[in-house]
Amino acid sequence: MNFFSPNAVTQLFNLNGLKALVTGGNSGIGKAMAYALGLSGAQLLLVARREPELEKVTKEMHSYGIQASWIATDLAVFDNIKMVAKKAETELGKIDIIINAAGVNLRQKFTDVTSESWDMQLSLHLKTPFFLTQLMAPSMKASGWGRIINIASLQSYRAFADSAPYGAAKGGIVQLTRAIAQEWSRYGITCNAIGPGFFPTNLTSKVFSDPSLVTHNAEQTCIGRNGKLEDLYGVTIFLCSKASDYITGQTIMVDGGFTAK
Repeated sequence: MNFFSPNAVTQLFNLNGLKALVTGGNSGIGKAMAYALGLSGAQLLLVARREPELEKVTKEMHSYGIQASWIATDLAVFDNIKMVAKKAETELGKIDIIINAAGVNLRQKFTDVTSESWDMQLSLHLKTPFFLTQLMAPSMKASGWGRIINIASLQSYRAFADSAPYGAAKGGIVQLTRAIAQEWSRYGITCNAIGPGFFPTNLTSKVFSDPSLVTHNAEQTCIGRNGKLEDLYGVTIFLCSKASDYITGQTIMVDGGFTAK
């Protein structure tokens, strides 16, 4: 690309024709990121557990001219990860972008965490992104380009009550992001993580239902407010476009400066 060509800038954020797999794309963070990609021209495949929500979201997206389809499955089960990778490439061809947004926080007291709940949370947050990458990065390598975006958290860097498995997983995702970058970025595949602050989602409904917590968390930021889902649009498009070609292995906190204070 000629640096001084007018197209050098106008094409930086162009996602037209790209194909994106978005886990957890039926709600919250994943849904917002999916909308950002779809409205920028990418074709979407949404993956989550709840079929009614997936069907509703894809119909909404179609009304905005977004190409979107869905797969309902539990990504905490390894065989389902393999099924999704195979079906994605069969139906859409090579996937250019993977958004690993599927997640759950059971909010159990430390003493109440069971082996089963631990395994489920760690599997969904770490095993799923790892094996989706293992299965799908080779086709990205063949074309010399790809984008993988993981979801970190405030809990990647600090502890919150009743969230030990979730926090452990979100700490791990920062290192997994680096490991994926180290393995695949030489082939044109970048991997970065977005670390949201407090955003209104299903996972944070308990927090946002308490006005005192809403106010307290807003006061912990530098900006002075909690996140709005549209605050994720820009960073999503940036990290999934050519504009971020030389950025990999990084975790970008989108938290209004919560972690800066």
